[in-house]
Amino acid sequence: MNTGLVLGKFAPLHKGHQYLIETSLSENEKTIVLIYDSPEVIAVPLRTRTAWIERLYPKVEVIEVVGAPSEVGSSPELTRKHEDVVFRALKGQKVNAFYSSEFYGEHMSRALGAVDRRIDSCRRKFPISATKIRQNLLSNKEYVHPLVYRDLVANICLLGAPSTGKSTLTKALGDKYHTAIMHEHGRDYWEKNQVNRRLSKEQLLELAQQHLILEEQALLRANRYLFTDTCAITTLLFSEYYHGDADEGLKVLAHQAVKRYSLFVLCADDIPYDNTWDRSGEANRAEFQSAQVAWLEEFRVPFLIARGDIQQRVAKVSDALRSVDLLRPALQILG
Repeated sequence: MNTGLVLGKFAPLHKGHQYLIETSLSENEKTIVLIYDSPEVIAVPLRTRTAWIERLYPKVEVIEVVGAPSEVGSSPELTRKHEDVVFRALKGQKVNAFYSSEFYGEHMSRALGAVDRRIDSCRRKFPISATKIRQNLLSNKEYVHPLVYRDLVANICLLGAPSTGKSTLTKALGDKYHTAIMHEHGRDYWEKNQVNRRLSKEQLLELAQQHLILEEQALLRANRYLFTDTCAITTLLFSEYYHGDADEGLKVLAHQAVKRYSLFVLCADDIPYDNTWDRSGEANRAEFQSAQVAWLEEFRVPFLIARGDIQQRVAKVSDALRSVDLLRPALQILG
């Protein structure tokens, strides 16, 4: 059985990488992809990067490599380190062809006793690199598969009772970072479907489902961050407030939201209450705000509180974004 090998950090996976994998698949009965952990390069978890390849190329055998050298070079000591890592990862599997577009294709192929298949080394077919994508995601979107792209965007969810400034802060952050926002779909849905200022439990589930569809679309328009105005957690709390319970499907979506977002921001109720016709009064705002905090604390969901005027709130969130930037080195974030 002829076996091809592709090696990389895939930080992130782009069309140049995919070209290597697809060439190997077309020329061999078996293709192995070794993927380095490399937290010094990117914060996207190794498991996420592995999942990209597994989902796009289910016939590929993916091997995760933790602790590989972070240095890149051609010195005898460094090439030997990289070769040793590959040999240990392969565990004796024979490789017939090594696919790359880099200088290391020569020494790695020689060490493996494999054909050196150097593909598009001048980057004419796909003039892109992972470094360029990390530097400017949106400008290089054409080289990133949608499945990958949406995982590179940090999704920031803004929560809070009615009239706590969520929509204002969402727009301000979108403007500051020149990125897409996910507007409050619940308000649009409510205005279209409410009867006596109420939605049924089934309608609230539908609202949350539609929100997720629109949010997925917004992720593909976003530039590094997506700022999302409310989520299924808020919809669940509205259902419990008005009906004393919620549809089981909505409960599931609310709990899935805990892991869906990179950061939760709770807008404080320290700004003047805007008593519009569709709201239930300042006392209701305080009650709903308490319920929001209680839910987050009950399920141990970390959240940031944004207080003060809009400038103070934007500054507070901006300070926190460094810790959730998926395209920065993980080690730099932890440091």
